[in-house]
Amino acid sequence: MGQTITQVDAFTNTPFAGNPAAVCVLPTPQNKRWMQNVAQEMNLSETAFLVRQDDGFNLRWFTPKVEVPLCGHATLASAHVLWSEGHLSPNEVARFYTKSGVLIAKLQGEWIELDFPVNHSQATVAPPELGQALGISYKSVCQNSLGYLVELESEELVRQIQPNFQLLKTLPVSDVIVTSIAHSDSQYDFVSRFFAPGVGIDEDPVTGAAHCCLAAFWRDRLQKDELLAYQASSRGGVVKVYYDGGDRVFLSGQAVTVMRGELITR
Repeated sequence: MGQTITQVDAFTNTPFAGNPAAVCVLPTPQNKRWMQNVAQEMNLSETAFLVRQDDGFNLRWFTPKVEVPLCGHATLASAHVLWSEGHLSPNEVARFYTKSGVLIAKLQGEWIELDFPVNHSQATVAPPELGQALGISYKSVCQNSLGYLVELESEELVRQIQPNFQLLKTLPVSDVIVTSIAHSDSQYDFVSRFFAPGVGIDEDPVTGAAHCCLAAFWRDRLQKDELLAYQASSRGGVVKVYYDGGDRVFLSGQAVTVMRGELITR
């Protein structure tokens, strides 16, 4: 028998929107090279691998090129698979053991809430090549463990920006979140996009890990604990954010299964 693999669109309730992730619930652990090969074959921004343990699941995430320490949308997709395919009952909490510590997911109606570590950003002086690579002037720039966080003057600029990815790759820090406050008449508080050529993803459609940075950034500026965010990639996705100033961020999103198949090689 082959290995079941499920493709889920995360941070959306509409097929072919949000951020796609592949999810493998493995009967036994597999070696890193095999998982990397599967991720490369799937060619999505992330492929998640889960193995059940006593009180939860070991969870690892791979882009087509590298293993990453944290991925929000593939965690959301993994939790969705656990509930929708009967690995957990709807009233059970999904507990994940990861390289970023223990992560918790809870099913709350049609939404899944993720409990993630906050990622604070510090003001920095970016190299001039950053502005050249983005092709635009910016309002402010910070840095965190994910990369640069660049604030732009308007939502229009966030939506219109077209980075030079080859130039971005030459920078010491090549991954960039761009963000701005949303239109005054918008239902959203802020918008963003995330470019990650350093890990083989020119633009990630919807990024949970980026919102671990954006939560603290926008809470300080908007003086709100509860925020509604839109990641304005071509696919687009919605993230509910709750951050009260502590060391944890609560991100909520929806998810939909779009494909289920079988890997016939192990």
